[in-house]
Amino acid sequence: MCGIVGLFLKDASLEPELGGLLTSMLVTMTDRGPDSAGIAIYGDEVAGRMKLVVQSDTPDVSFAGLDAALGAAMGAAVTMSVKSTHAVLSIPAGSLLSARAALAAIDPGLRVMSRGAALEIYKEVGLPRDVAARFDIAGMSGTHGIGHTRMATESAVTTMGAHPFNTGDDQCLVHNGSLSNHNSLRRKLRREGIHIETENDTEVGAAYLTWQMQNGASLGEALQSSLDDLDGFFTFVVGTKDGFGVVRDPIACKPAVMAETDQYVAFGSEYRALVDLPGIETARVWEPEPATVYFWRHDKAPTSQKAA
Repeated sequence: MCGIVGLFLKDASLEPELGGLLTSMLVTMTDRGPDSAGIAIYGDEVAGRMKLVVQSDTPDVSFAGLDAALGAAMGAAVTMSVKSTHAVLSIPAGSLLSARAALAAIDPGLRVMSRGAALEIYKEVGLPRDVAARFDIAGMSGTHGIGHTRMATESAVTTMGAHPFNTGDDQCLVHNGSLSNHNSLRRKLRREGIHIETENDTEVGAAYLTWQMQNGASLGEALQSSLDDLDGFFTFVVGTKDGFGVVRDPIACKPAVMAETDQYVAFGSEYRALVDLPGIETARVWEPEPATVYFWRHDKAPTSQKAA
C-alpha cells in the first residue's frame, strides 16, 4: 500500500503555491506509506542548461567543492545549490553522459536522483512531513509535480527504492501496485540501452515509458502500450516536461481519484488528499476508469483513451 499525489496547474497564478499544495497532499497520505517519500517538481528552465540532482549520505563531505571538481573534469561551467542530502548541479545541456562519468570518478557514493531541463526530484527515507521539510518543498514553485509515500512490500527501505523514479530526461513516475514481469522486462530494457539503477519494479515501469518515448511515442501512447506489455496491478502517475498522465491496469484494484477545475488537474490515492485544494468544492471529481489513459499537456487539450 502506497500513497500517490499529483498536481498539474493550468492557472499560472498558482505556480508559486505548487510545492506547498503538493506537500499538504502528500502529508495527508502518510498512513498509506510511512517508510519513505519523494516529490518531483517541474520548475524553471535555463536555456542551454540541464539540472542534475544528486544525493549523498555524507553531504558535508561529498558536496564540498563538487561543482568545481565536476566543472574541471568536464571542462565546462557547473554551478550547484545544496538542499540537505541533495544537490542540484547545473550542467550544459547534452552533457549527461560525461557528467555521470565524471561524478563516478569524483565520488562513487553519489546517486543521481533526476535529470532534465525542468525536473528536480527530492526523496529520502522517512515520513512525508519530515522529507518535505528537510528539502523545503513547500517553498518551491513550478508548473506541475507528483509525489509518493511508500510502504515497502518487495524491496528494502532505501533512498534509491523511494519514488519518484527518473529514467529519462524530464520524465518520472510514481506507482502504487506490483509488476510481475519486471525482471524479464528489466533485462530487455537494459539490452536496449536504458539505464536502470535498482531492482525495484517501479523503476522498470518508468524505464519502459522512457523506452517507448525515445522510440517516438507520446506520453499517452506510451501509457497505452503499458496496458499490453506490463503484467500486474498498477496505478501510474507520470510527469514529463510539459505533460501529466494517469493510467490504471484493467482490474484497477488500487484506489484513485481525480479532480479538475479551470485552475488545475489533481490526483490522489484517496479523496482526502484533495480536500484542501483551492476550489475543490466545485471541481469535477471522478474515479479514473480501468485501462483508460488520461493525459494533459500545457500546449494541448486534455485527452483520455480507453483500451479496446
